[in-house]
Amino acid sequence: MLQKLRDNEKGLTLIELLVVVVILGIIAAIAIPSIGGLINNARADAHLANAQQMISSTRLYVASEADFNLVDDDEIPLAELISRGYMEPVEDPFGDGPYTGDAYVTVSQEPNGTYTYLVTLHSSNATYNINGESQSDLNRDLF
Repeated sequence: MLQKLRDNEKGLTLIELLVVVVILGIIAAIAIPSIGGLINNARADAHLANAQQMISSTRLYVASEADFNLVDDDEIPLAELISRGYMEPVEDPFGDGPYTGDAYVTVSQEPNGTYTYLVTLHSSNATYNINGESQSDLNRDLF
């Protein structure tokens, strides 16, 4: 009778439970730093997306504003692009609101007549300078 009761018992021994807990701990130790890195990469990509949006808006601004005359290197502030309706307000991925300080696009004209763009974003944790001659040519070195 006692043998029959033991055969019907279902459950885990203490050793089996400890093995499961150790395996879950190892998985968590590997996964948590990886997730933190993914979040920082996503924030850096958000800065690049904001810079790309600012470059696109600046191109539209330069092409459509009749009073725009490039003297040397003109700085077009983010606030002006927003106030004239060329783009929507953008949030700082590392902060809780818009970019702090000045955020602007410096427009330069090359001798061959093409424009180059340098986006400067002041974030809550750093200042980023992002080059972009074209929309797909953004420099990610400072992230």
